[in-house]
Amino acid sequence: MKSFFSTFHNGLRKTAVSLSRAIGGCFTNSKAWSEESYEKLEAALIGADFGVPVSLEIVKNIRNKYELGEIKTGADIIQIAKQDIIDILGKDSKVFPGNSISGLTVILLVGVNGCGKTTTAGKLAHMFKNDGGKVTLAACDTFRAAAVEQLNLWGRRVDCHVVSAKYGADPAAVAYDALESSLAKKHDYLIVDTAGRQHTHKGLMDELAKINRTIARVYPGAPQQVWLIMDGSIGSSALTQAKEFINTCGVNGIICTKLDGSYKGGMVVALKEKFKLPVYFIGLGEAMEDLQVFNPQMFADAVFEDVMSLK
Repeated sequence: MKSFFSTFHNGLRKTAVSLSRAIGGCFTNSKAWSEESYEKLEAALIGADFGVPVSLEIVKNIRNKYELGEIKTGADIIQIAKQDIIDILGKDSKVFPGNSISGLTVILLVGVNGCGKTTTAGKLAHMFKNDGGKVTLAACDTFRAAAVEQLNLWGRRVDCHVVSAKYGADPAAVAYDALESSLAKKHDYLIVDTAGRQHTHKGLMDELAKINRTIARVYPGAPQQVWLIMDGSIGSSALTQAKEFINTCGVNGIICTKLDGSYKGGMVVALKEKFKLPVYFIGLGEAMEDLQVFNPQMFADAVFEDVMSLK
């Protein structure tokens, strides 16, 4: 079985290699540090999609510490950048408490087409079941017959109850049926998989609000969790997508997927800095256990591991 850190290390390998190549050689000689060196570091961080505000702030911090004589080597600079990332990710950081309430926890998964919602729903069900929870999955992506079948496959794979309907059914009606079933069975979690939609499509975004209202009428206070699923490979465009979903759906948590296939793992930092929402989980591979609880220290260690070897 893979260790906790090795999952982060392997899953963020492309981002780590890309960052080390971009930074390599910038600060190998303390006597040769120049404006160009700082510009290269700034470009490397922006290129890894840490975001412009975060990248500028890190470089500013490095400049200040250098002027105060607190930097002696290139390794010092990388360590400062790494600690800044940890501080950003760790501020107001939360770990999903699990089923800490009495009764049913309803989790609504939202995001654009292809971001990995259905796969994430299945992996979350697997995780919660391993922790002793009873889980229902709701197949509310009724616009694609393949999506309903995919979630049913996940249900069989992880041995979870799935509520679904025929192609073209009203998603809010499926959510209603799933909620009634979850309450009757006294389950701990209901995970609602919704259709992928572009953040600019008002009609589909309004449909999410309808699902929310339907759930709340039957079970006041639910959904307690609305998680935005973000594809880690899309980089800075994630910020625009996230803004619209947050404004429309009351998002209160983020899951970043597909980071193992991306050179842009820094987008996790950009999202956290911009929206101040907790990143609960990240997807670091295809296996069920590769959906991991997000850990700021592990993330920074994995991303900067190759860069630290440049000292």
